[in-house]
Amino acid sequence: MNDNIVWHEHKTNKADRARQKNQKPAVIWLTGLSGSGKSTIANVLEQKLAASGKHTYLLDGDNIRHGLCGDLGFADKDRVENIRRISEVAKLFVDAGLIVITAFISPFRTDRKFCRNLLEAGEFVEVFVDTPLEVCEQRDPKGLYQKARQGDIKHFTGIDSAYETPESPEVHLTFDGETPDQSADKLIAALTEKGYL
Repeated sequence: MNDNIVWHEHKTNKADRARQKNQKPAVIWLTGLSGSGKSTIANVLEQKLAASGKHTYLLDGDNIRHGLCGDLGFADKDRVENIRRISEVAKLFVDAGLIVITAFISPFRTDRKFCRNLLEAGEFVEVFVDTPLEVCEQRDPKGLYQKARQGDIKHFTGIDSAYETPESPEVHLTFDGETPDQSADKLIAALTEKGYL
């Protein structure tokens, strides 16, 4: 860190911004395999929260890689840096008083823990979208599993790169054949019951 850079305290703080929006800011971090339904559920969740008057922002894995993380590949070190940058952005949005929804594979526990540790207690909500690998492969909306199985994509999570399942997520969404709308409703019910909404 450069000694010439000093943190500048703002006169308007996170509590002021949260009070203005009448909500508790937090990061709702959806993690799971590619094709598990993270992005779809996150989109529906944001629509439902916005419709109920919540102030939200959705950070999606593919969208972030078009800009902020466009210079990164998919080797382990790049995945770590990807999540580090996203975590810092999510922290800024929480400081702005928003409910941040993220949809990232984020395969490593230490990376998810990094984001949790940046935030205050109760501001990081890990949501494990627990869809079996075989279901993800059947869906394969982008054809990525097929390419990974053929060796055309290297370091693909669930095939030749590890996915470390959450050990104690705040919410565990187990795939049961429900629609994304039903999954989002289950998630909202769990977040409400646990006091995050």
